[in-house]
Amino acid sequence: MIPLKDAVHLCVDMQRIFSKGGVWETPWMERVLPVVTEIAARYDERTIFTRFITPQSWDQRPGQWQRYFQRWKAATREHLQSDQLELVPELARFVPPAHVVDKPAYSAFYLSELDALLTDKGVRCLIVTGAETDICVLSTVLAAVDRGFRVVLVEDALCSSSDTGHEALMTMYRTRMQEQIELINSNELAAVWSAR
Repeated sequence: MIPLKDAVHLCVDMQRIFSKGGVWETPWMERVLPVVTEIAARYDERTIFTRFITPQSWDQRPGQWQRYFQRWKAATREHLQSDQLELVPELARFVPPAHVVDKPAYSAFYLSELDALLTDKGVRCLIVTGAETDICVLSTVLAAVDRGFRVVLVEDALCSSSDTGHEALMTMYRTRMQEQIELINSNELAAVWSAR
């Protein structure tokens, strides 16, 4: 059992830019969005949404990020419609009381207020949902493991634009990281995350 006060629902990058018609469209998002929405609705005060905030222009990031954003100039803020970095409307309605943490890179912990927010709340467990399984979720989960958090992934609330990448990560979590990462289905969450 996970006591309610010890955990937060960390929802990674469920933004318009990843939704249907977005620059980084993630087709699975539509499939998992009802599950993520239900979790956020049940635990709105214990939910933290992250947003991947792209640079104004490609040359505002260091090193290889410049090459990346030269390739994805359409995702930089000088080319992107301003609402594309916002949460999808189905989730934005939970803020507040849910929190939003902005980040400039894949990991939700990198150059963000997440560490301080979790420390302030006394959090010891992250219940993770969001996009994409094999990029931002992966980077965030590994950073959480490094920090000693209990990490619980809600399998049917994760999405990727790559079936291969998603399945590879699920296999890795099951076979290599069982002591540090737990996988559950959303219908198990209420039983695992106690209201006490």
